Amino acid sequence: MPFIIDGHNLLHSIFKAEEDSHAISDIQLCSIVGRYLKQIGESGQIIFDGAGPYDKSGFDNISNLDVLFAGPGTDTDTVMEEKIRLSTAPKRLSIVSSDRRLRKAAHARKAKAIKSETFWHVVQKQLRRKKKVKEPPAKRHGLSQSETKHWLEFFGIEQ
Repeated sequence: MPFIIDGHNLLHSIFKAEEDSHAISDIQLCSIVGRYLKQIGESGQIIFDGAGPYDKSGFDNISNLDVLFAGPGTDTDTVMEEKIRLSTAPKRLSIVSSDRRLRKAAHARKAKAIKSETFWHVVQKQLRRKKKVKEPPAKRHGLSQSETKHWLEFFGIEQ
């Protein structure tokens, strides 16, 4: 389910919810959200108001997340509403914003609307989970005959 995220709305929600959140930047936020999307196997777009910083290279190479700026003369809400309106599969969208206008637009097209505070809580919970490490089959089944022979020879142990 592709995500469309109101960047400044999410940052504002984080600032309200966490005392030490003043240290999180828009680039750090995008990196965290990108890690979350990668873990759950989804993709998304995060949209910020304005033209963004002159040097946008900090937003490069963020996995599973496209970072967009609304640009001059418009705002994030308008851009997101247009994306919801133009979506060919709006029921698959997850719209992240606490803005009533965007939540209403999402509901009108049967997209899922998630409040920013709720989304951030889910992101933090998911990223705190420990990844399951895939065990090598040899751990449960032992080494094959040829592997055993190789290691015995390697360590100079007679058979």
